This record gives sequence, structure tokens and C-alpha cells, in this order.
Amino acid sequence: MTSMDERPVVALHEPWRDAALPAADRVEALVAAMTVREKVAQLYGVWVGASDDGADVAPQQQEMSDPIDLDALLPAGLGQLTRPFGTAPVDPAVGAVSLMRSQQRIVDSGRFGIPALAHEECLAGFAAWGATAYPVPLGWGASFDADLVREMGARIGADLRSLGIHQGLAPVLDVVRDARWGRVEETIGEDPYLVGTIATAYIQGVESAGVVATLKHFAGYAASRGGRNLAPVSIGAREFADVILPPFEMAVRESGVRSVMNAYTDLDGVPTAADERLLTGLLRDTWGFDGTVVADYFSIAFLKDLHGVAEGWTDAAALALAAGIDVELPTVKTFGDAFVSAVASGDIDEGLVDRALRRVLAQKIELGLLDADWSPVPPVLDGVDAADPETVRGSVDLDPAGNRDLARRLAEESIVLLRNDGVLPLARPARIAVVGPVADDPYAVLGCYSFPAHVGIRHPEVPLGIELPTLREALEAEFPGVEIVHVAGTTIDGGETGGIADAAAAAASADVVVVALGDRAGLFGRGTSGEGCDVADLTLPGAQQQLLDAVLDAGVPTALVLLAGRPYALGSAPERAAAIVQAFFAGEEGTTAVAGVLSGRVNPSGRLPVSIPADPGAQPSTYLASTLARRSDVSNIDPTAAYAFGHGLGYSMSVWVDPASSADELPVDGEVTVSIDVGNAGDRDGVEVVQLYVHDPVAAVVRPVQRLVSYARVPLAAGARARVAFRVPADLFAFTGVDGRRIVEPGEIVLGFGRSSADIVASRTVRVTGPVREVDHTRRLHAEVAVTPVP
Repeated sequence: MTSMDERPVVALHEPWRDAALPAADRVEALVAAMTVREKVAQLYGVWVGASDDGADVAPQQQEMSDPIDLDALLPAGLGQLTRPFGTAPVDPAVGAVSLMRSQQRIVDSGRFGIPALAHEECLAGFAAWGATAYPVPLGWGASFDADLVREMGARIGADLRSLGIHQGLAPVLDVVRDARWGRVEETIGEDPYLVGTIATAYIQGVESAGVVATLKHFAGYAASRGGRNLAPVSIGAREFADVILPPFEMAVRESGVRSVMNAYTDLDGVPTAADERLLTGLLRDTWGFDGTVVADYFSIAFLKDLHGVAEGWTDAAALALAAGIDVELPTVKTFGDAFVSAVASGDIDEGLVDRALRRVLAQKIELGLLDADWSPVPPVLDGVDAADPETVRGSVDLDPAGNRDLARRLAEESIVLLRNDGVLPLARPARIAVVGPVADDPYAVLGCYSFPAHVGIRHPEVPLGIELPTLREALEAEFPGVEIVHVAGTTIDGGETGGIADAAAAAASADVVVVALGDRAGLFGRGTSGEGCDVADLTLPGAQQQLLDAVLDAGVPTALVLLAGRPYALGSAPERAAAIVQAFFAGEEGTTAVAGVLSGRVNPSGRLPVSIPADPGAQPSTYLASTLARRSDVSNIDPTAAYAFGHGLGYSMSVWVDPASSADELPVDGEVTVSIDVGNAGDRDGVEVVQLYVHDPVAAVVRPVQRLVSYARVPLAAGARARVAFRVPADLFAFTGVDGRRIVEPGEIVLGFGRSSADIVASRTVRVTGPVREVDHTRRLHAEVAVTPVP
């Protein structure tokens, strides 16, 4: 055992810097040379903010952290730097100088010259001042376009890497189970297959740029009781295995992801931060994950403060380390001096520290941080004289034209047209009344982890850093020469009704009304959507429903536009509004995309990643429902959605014909190909999203009536037709059986081609034959999809 500060002799040639040696050998050489304090120092971060004058980063004081003395810490080394660009507004180039100087200071302060790994949030773009604000993940899900999301991930990763950031804390793979939960905006949707495929694509993009992506929150976070943030999770093992875990499993197997972040919650009384079965047994021993597990912010301390499973900070650290967490974030708390002393004395097994250290060092080696030619200079400063940081101020653009174009394309693909009685696309009306509290709000397209909403809002003296046209401004640009009158009518959540009469009067005097309703993203109750902004039911915030009803009563054709972070019940609007357009926080190009949909410049192609409820109180409910979870004669609560998962309209008319299957039977380890022709009978180009659902009429356990197993986004020119074929392995019919094993059963399976989960256009019934077959984590996860033009 190494003593707390005893320093073993360091070989002069420093083998850990020799890139010609195997990484494992380099790691072992460094582990053997380190003291306990130096080892532990690699296992925590420090929350810092880059300096806007180019000086070293400065530690940030948080409510849950103790004051940090970098001069005292750095001689032992430092594992991570937390959010140098995402803590306060800083010019990107000047911030890069600050980070560069800080890395050099870290290297110079320690015996081994190990740089810190710097991480940032990147949920809907790099969370830094002036960086592109892309649509939130719920918008990614609405696009059903994994390729475009992969492209976005690569751009985000490249922006991170350009400034010297090594790790991004995204994506969120939580499957929506209760839309009252505030963080719905951060998720990709309510279906595990959609979440898995879109998240995997995002990770592949980020990792392709050489940046470490981070799966979160592993696992079960979104299934908390009552839709409350951090509330306990009490779900059955089968739901956990078949709904919660598959996206994480897919990403670990297919994306190349190199980090995982634990959930805050407890699963049936066991906090995930202390759950060895989950973080080690399943994640590493079964799935084979070999990257790092980083603690969600303060979650190790929460083992003491909130969960009550640890008596002190050191006990909490020991529990987390034994469970499989490698790095304490955002800053050192439980891995401090008392923990170091406990390891040095043998009260805590030094082997657990070494296990985590090996993973951390292996990742740093993989990132090139221990190579002899490592330099603290980030790509944006390569070859630049940055001795005076003012000479580089303004030289880095984190929102270039290419980023904005990608943000526009994704925003356009994410817009979902829920209803249209023919009023859209709008002709050129003489007068448009634009009504609603989000119609003239630049923040109405941003999620809670966008930089302006997350950090910038606390610095009103600083410009936004990006262009954020409001919906009113976008409509004025889209309809030049048209008179546009704006009346807010009410605020987002204040409940004021005094302005509703004026809004209704403006509506009555217009040719058409655009009523814009929705959310304000915020944190911990400071918004109507976002982390800690949970709701009791899915009624529109404040007096927005009263405003909507009054506008509809005016009798003028009304297009309802929702700029929101979650789905809401819309009262009588599904029957009375002329059109309904749903945009889930569509980013900096979101209002322009919505205006394009209203004008017809954009043919909408988004599909719902979450159901739109008819009853605001019928939660928790999703489309993944068994027969008794649907409308029945034995309950007076009807959970039927107003608009089902997968629903979405466009301005082209599609025709689905000629469903076929390659066989009527397949063995339990076989496959079958099912296909359908999809044609565009309209006069303009469009996109159809063909969704393939499985219905299992008789199974050993209760199953959802419909379950998505594949999809295809199919662009179709006017008059074109294509055959969409799915080569479906029997593995996709698997579920967790009575005894907890994942099995494929013999019996009848119905494969349905759906416009949505509630609109199955055609289906093919096949019979699975043979004995019950057990499958594991090596099973096939996808159908092979082929789209072939039909002459």
C-alpha cells in the first residue's frame, strides 16, 4: 500500500509519455509511481469559469461545495475542469486563452504533468456564449432523422474540440414515462427504439470529432414518482429491462461512447450512484463498457444528504467508488482530504481507487493528454500569438453559417403539423393577428440547457450572442407587406386575464390568427419547463388555455402554434382550431422554420416523439400501453391521446399500398421481410415516415398493444413512389418473460405499417415457430431497411 504522500521514485524516461508503448503499460507505470493523494486527485473535477480577460480559470463557489484553493490542490494534479465556458459569458477566443493558461499551470504544478480533462454541457449545442442553439432533443426525436442528428453531433463535437474541451455531457437517454416531469424537453421521446437510434447517432457524431460523449442518466431517472425531479423510482424489473435500459444498451454496443453518467434517483430504494449491480454488473460485466463513469453533479454527496445511505462524505465516496463511479463531479467534495486519509490508512481499499484511476488515465492517454508532444494550445489558437488575449477577442465564431444552416434544417424537420383543415399553407391574408405570450419572446425556442436560458439569463447586461428572431419577427419577414398585429393577451405563467379581451378583439378583426402558446425554460421552478420545473398536470401554463378559448370563440380561422418543452392538453383546440403546429424548443432557427411551415415554404415532415394528451390529468401514460392501460369500461379516466406518438401531417398526399411479406412463418431465430409501397400523390415534394410496429396478441406476460421496432424517413418527389422493406429478425419480438429471462416465443405476431402508433395503415401477420428461445445482450437490435424507387 502506498502512503498518503510518500512519493515513489519516478523513472527518468517517464514511460507513460511513450506513445509507442501499449496504453495499459503506460497506465500501470503511472499508477505505480503515484501517491494516494495524486491518485485521488485524478478522480475529481473542479468547477471553474474561464476568465474574460484571458487569465487562469477561477474556481466557482457552489452551495454544495466547499471553498477551493487551487494552489493547494494542483501539486497533486487534477482530474477534470468543469464547464470553463458554460459558467459565465466569455468571449470564446479569450476563454480559450484562459483555458490554455490554466492547463499549462496544472501541468507545471504536478510531478507528472497530467492535464485536466475539460468538460461542458452540449445538450442542444455547445453551452457557451455565442454558440449555435440547436433544437432540443425532443426536436431530434420529432425529426426521425438519425443521419441529420449525427451531422449535428459532429458539428457540436468539432466546436467543443476547437476550444480545448474533451468531454460533452450529452445525450439524455431517459425514456419519457410521465410528461409532467420537467426534463421532458431534454429527452428524445417516449419510445425506447426511437430514443436509442437517435441518441446513438448523436454520440457517433460527437465521438467522430474526438470528443468523449456521455450517456445520461443511467438509469430510470425519467420514471420518477409523480413526474417529480429526483423523486424515487418504483418500477418493475420488466419495465426497467424492456423500456428503460434498451436505449443505453444500444448506445453502448453501437455508438463508441466513452463515458456514462449515473442518475440521481433511487431504484426501489437503491440509489443509482451506489448501485454496483447497475454500474458494474450490467454496464461493464455484461455489456462490456470500458470507459469512465462520471457522477452526476453532487450525486455522491446526495448519498449522504438526500438518500441517507451514507453517514459521512467519506462513506458516500466509498459507496460510489465500490459501485463503479470513477469521477466525482462537478467539484471535489467527498473525495477530499478525509477520503485520501481513509485510503492511505487502509480503511478504504486502495484497489478501488486504482480501478477508477486506470480508467481515467486510459481515457486521458486515448485523448493524447499524456503524449510527449502534448500542447495546451487548442486548435483555434494554433499558430496564433495570444500573449495579449485582446488581440484574439472576437476571432472565434461558434455560430457560423454552416451551423445555422444545420440548425435550420433540423428545426424544419422537427416541426409537427398536428391538424390542418386546409387553412395552411396560408394564402397572403391582408391582416394576421399574432396573439400569445411567446409570440414576441426570443427565448421561446430555447431549452433550459441552452446557454442564454441556462447562464445568460443571469447576465442581462451581456448580449445574447446569437440571433434569436421572435415568431412575430419571423412572420413579418415571411409575409412582407402583410399587416401583422400583435397582442400578448397574457404572460406565460402569471395567470393574468386582463389582456385576453384585447387579444380576442384583435383576432376578430383579422383575416387569420396565429396564436402562439407554450413554455419558458428554466431551472428549479424558475420556468414552466426544464430541470426541476415539474407540473401537477398537463394544462397549459398560466391563463393560456383561457386565452386560446377566447381567440377560438372569435370565429376567425386560427392556427395554434406551440413553442414548448413538453406536450400539453389543448382543450377544444383539436376540434376547433383550423390548424395546430407543434414545435419543441426548435432552437435559434425555430421561429423561421415555423413561419416557413405556416407560409408553405416548408413542407412539414416532423412526427410526434411523445403523445399529445386529450386529458391534462391522465398521466402517467404513453403509447406503450397494454390493453388495460388504455380506455376501458372499468375506469372513468380516458388516457387516449388527442394526437398519438408518431403522428404528423404534411402538405403532400401520400398513398400506402401493396403490403407484403416474404413468408407467413419464421423460426424463433429467423427473419422475415415485410414491405409496403408509399407514393406521393400530391403536387409538391414531401417526406413520409413509415413506422413499423409489433403487436403480440398472446404472450407469456402482458405486452404493449403496439411497439415501434423500426422506421424509415422517405423523401418522395411529387408523383414518386417507393417500396419500403424491413428485414425483421425474430430478435425484435423478444421481451422479458415471467422468470426474468429475455425470450422469443413461438406464436402469432402482427407487423403493422403505421403513420402513427394509432394509425396502422396495413399489417402482415406471421407465425413464429419453434421452442422458446432465450436471447441476451448480443441479440440483433435492428431491422434492415431498404427504400427502392418504384417506376
